Amino acid sequence: MPRSTVPMDAWEATLTGRARDVVRIGLALPLSGPLALTAPSALTLAAEEVDEAGGVRGRGVELVTVDAGRRPAEVAAEVAALRSTGAVDVVVGFSTSDVSRAVATTLAGGTRYVYTPPHEGGRATRGALRIGSSPLGQHAAALAWLVRHRRARRWLLLGTDYVWPQAVHRSARTVLRDLGADVVGELLVPFGPTDLGPALDLVRRTRADAVLLSLVGRDLVAFNRAFTRAGLDRRVVRLSGALEENGLYAVGGDDTGELYACMPSFAAAASDGTTTDDGQLALQERLASSAGPTAPVVCAYARGVHDGVRVAAGLLAGDVGRVPRAGARLARADGLVLRQVG
Repeated sequence: MPRSTVPMDAWEATLTGRARDVVRIGLALPLSGPLALTAPSALTLAAEEVDEAGGVRGRGVELVTVDAGRRPAEVAAEVAALRSTGAVDVVVGFSTSDVSRAVATTLAGGTRYVYTPPHEGGRATRGALRIGSSPLGQHAAALAWLVRHRRARRWLLLGTDYVWPQAVHRSARTVLRDLGADVVGELLVPFGPTDLGPALDLVRRTRADAVLLSLVGRDLVAFNRAFTRAGLDRRVVRLSGALEENGLYAVGGDDTGELYACMPSFAAAASDGTTTDDGQLALQERLASSAGPTAPVVCAYARGVHDGVRVAAGLLAGDVGRVPRAGARLARADGLVLRQVG
């Protein structure tokens, strides 16, 4: 029978021995920082799914958490300590891409690393397996739909100043040029911007009719709140590659029909009322049945961690099988719900 999957922290794992019939999966999740609002659902879901899986070829599974919301060097140092002491057998990561690069470099050629959210593209580090979407794969179809169906011709690119938004912007420029649309401005801001006024002013000054948002987590929430207060939400289309259920709840929803998401998975409903991701809805029901009415929402990031843990278990068992990959999706925020469009 598998052991308890209540996660232990990295220090406990480093200092505590383990039984020979146990494997350990490290979970590098953002317990602090911009993406921290999404971590509870990812952590809980991973523990539940490993427990239900019954271990790895009869061996029990223990989960070890690392706070991936800190600076890249700090996260990489903690992962390196886990690796050097043999405290984990494989690492599943959900974080910003600058952190994932540092972790992948630390683990290269040794402990396997499964990175689950959308990534920056390009060649992966040796030993790293990325199961999320590339910038082009995630955004191209959504941009094309908005140009054709919402007449979004003048685009402002706004993101955080690190590797993933930079890669998204490069891909978006190519896609929009081929569609005959214009990029009228671009702004990259540090994590936790203290003044969103310049970004809002740039939207007005460029007369943009669409904004591609590559902000994440709490920064994305803060911008969307400010955008609504400024009255820009009624006339300017927004597309985000990082908007999921937690972020939509934190924003308070959107009833303008002009806020869109192109995350690879979400518990959305199509315009005819049919569900678009029965698997994720089923996971939410299972989590609610075990954790009760206060269970966190299973967001797109959590679904990625769920898939990543299954892949990690397959790696340890020597039977990876087909790596799950979600197709491109586009959803419109309708109040507090994401509904599939296109």
